[in-house]
Amino acid sequence: MSSFLSRRRVLATGAGAGAGAAALGLGAFGAAAGPAAAASSTGSRRTGGAEETRTLDELYRAALADGGKLVIYAGGDTPTQQDGTKAAFLKRFPDIDLKLVVDYSKYHDVRVDNQFATDTLVPDVVQLQTLQDFTRWKEQGRLLPYKPAGFSQVYDGFKDPHGAWVAIGAIGFSFLYDVAAAGADAPKSPLDLIDPKWQGKIASSYPHDDDAVLYLYSLYAQKYGWDWVAALARQDVRFARGSNSPGDAVRAGQKAIGIGGGGSLAAPATSPTKWVVVDGHPFMAWGQRAAILKQARNTTAAKLYLNWQLSTTQQQASFNGWSVRTDVTPAAGLKPIWEYPDAHIDGFPRFMADRAAVERWKQTFALYFGEVKGDPTPGWPGLHPGA
Repeated sequence: MSSFLSRRRVLATGAGAGAGAAALGLGAFGAAAGPAAAASSTGSRRTGGAEETRTLDELYRAALADGGKLVIYAGGDTPTQQDGTKAAFLKRFPDIDLKLVVDYSKYHDVRVDNQFATDTLVPDVVQLQTLQDFTRWKEQGRLLPYKPAGFSQVYDGFKDPHGAWVAIGAIGFSFLYDVAAAGADAPKSPLDLIDPKWQGKIASSYPHDDDAVLYLYSLYAQKYGWDWVAALARQDVRFARGSNSPGDAVRAGQKAIGIGGGGSLAAPATSPTKWVVVDGHPFMAWGQRAAILKQARNTTAAKLYLNWQLSTTQQQASFNGWSVRTDVTPAAGLKPIWEYPDAHIDGFPRFMADRAAVERWKQTFALYFGEVKGDPTPGWPGLHPGA
């Protein structure tokens, strides 16, 4: 297969390699991975309704008057992953009866579809990684158009112009390593991950189990070639479900390197782990979308939640230093996430929309790394969690 880069050529040419593999990846899978397109970083064009003008306290009082209940379905990897969000919300709004249910986004979305079909809808708000669902639900008339305060300051690529959905946080996936375990020879880019010295020392989430990790691996395959993927498959990587798993393995001292999980470039220099982003090498990022369902029972509390999430206070408290708002300066001297072309923030929504290509990527990586094994890390919430 002359279109594929050989391992020798990958190691020799580094970041400059991969044009042939990228072309083959696009032709074979139909998933574009181009740089983030230029988009206006100023206010949104005035389309649809006006922004919310009530304060958080006013919305809080209105939500309590409407019953004070709120149910959120949130994409995530463990049942407790959103405990910090829940605690912070309830600290600010203690009398709201909040149920926040975490599950893989790919189960939450079909759970909601099934609830639509059976007229048993539970959540008021959905915040999910499955970006394509928000486009579909908008077309089906399932989402309540709404623009929280600050909507005009949200990066244009992170919101629907009519207010059907808005991203409430920016998340990035790359690889990380244990600073002490990796030592002076720590991997500087994904190319270094296939060095034989790391054999048996790498953990990864399954790319064919999580679409964000899948997109990251697809970028690697297109950049470095299938010989790189084959070399990684020979590294005795410990694959597990959940994008939390590689970071957990590294922080627990079980593995030196973790692939396919979140992290922060704003971490202090004394941090025992380092999350890696290198110019000229791919990582991936997206805006985690949230929306109020039109059939929701608790729309006022749902509006309170979206306004709170988009508030400058919450955006400035982002764990990774990035905000979805153009008027919030990123932490620790970072650039806004949309200014990192290697993050492919415009590529991920396109990737998610082409479900046939996604399936081909999944099955191909299964050929290299084996079938997904293990129970889902959030457990089995069932058909109607939060009811």
